[in-house]
Amino acid sequence: MKISVLRERRAGETRVAATPETVKKLVASGHSVTIESGAGTVAGFPDDSFSEAGATLAPDAAAATKGADIVFKVRAPEDGEVSSLPDGVALIALMDPSNLDASPLNGKKIASLSMEFTPRITRAQSMDALSSQSNLSGYRSVIEGAQIYGRAMPMMMTAAGTIAPAKVFIMGVGVAGLQAIATARRLGAVVTATDVRPAAKEQVASLGAKFIAVEDEEFKAAETAGGYAKQMSPEYQAKQAELTASHITKQDIVITTALIPGRAAPVLVTEDMVKTMKPGSVIVDMAVSQGGNCPLSKPDEIVDVNGVKVAGFSNLPARLPADASSLFAKNLLAFLPLVTAEDGSLNLDTDDEIVTAMLLTRNGETVNERIQS
Repeated sequence: MKISVLRERRAGETRVAATPETVKKLVASGHSVTIESGAGTVAGFPDDSFSEAGATLAPDAAAATKGADIVFKVRAPEDGEVSSLPDGVALIALMDPSNLDASPLNGKKIASLSMEFTPRITRAQSMDALSSQSNLSGYRSVIEGAQIYGRAMPMMMTAAGTIAPAKVFIMGVGVAGLQAIATARRLGAVVTATDVRPAAKEQVASLGAKFIAVEDEEFKAAETAGGYAKQMSPEYQAKQAELTASHITKQDIVITTALIPGRAAPVLVTEDMVKTMKPGSVIVDMAVSQGGNCPLSKPDEIVDVNGVKVAGFSNLPARLPADASSLFAKNLLAFLPLVTAEDGSLNLDTDDEIVTAMLLTRNGETVNERIQS
């Protein structure tokens, strides 16, 4: 197959969907790889590194995708980008399916596959791009929060006196939240965490943090079969908010990670809660791109609320472009054999549950019931 990798055009996107390491493996498997010039520059992968790995360079998107069987991207094409794609090509990317306008893709009969819809099953773990990127997001959220906080994270005992450790509260203990806990602990902070999923309690404790939650009957059943948090009832949300409000006033850094696929992010930190926090404390809202866990957060801005800094980061993996690109490219590499026939050609005629779950559009139609209107 001919595989094309395009330069990302979305503002602030620094990642690339292939690295010299994955290009070598693709070429060794018998595929040809064409990279749009400049695709990896920001991520620290210059054009020469791709050439040396066996890729062909192309000056623009149209030249890169000419004759392509598959196009690799990090993000879904923006307005106008679809026009440079060949009719009927397969496109694999983080497609943001809940916000996807499939009309341009269907107009060109593009077979699009969404990396967000990778099933959470054992066989698909190496392909799970949401987890690989969320892991880095959780790490980076703590680094960003510590930088904005501007004080020491660990306890420091000096001849001039003792510096108390920072208190960090992680709200939402999925992949990102667990990495945030681990990172904050490594930096020496006193860490607490909360989540509506019962399984999170043991995970939090295993990382040396304290678990904070209303543990009633609804809490005990608050997890989907796919491992995601369920939407909680208004009654439970009220009880949890009361507990959170009393806890949050004592915190130095609060990191919110709660997302529900296909829905607006739940509000976890209200404006009233923010006003009870100490001046100099920080909120890092990782859900800002889906409306935010704090209504005061704004995408890619730091809002000052009476001395409390509310930071919204819409694309934390892009702040670690080399590592984020490397992991995402390996996710794509792991997925590729599922759509490759024995003779090396593209094969989407499969009963494989992973491919079926990820396929959004094909032959001019939206085929995934999760996004059909």
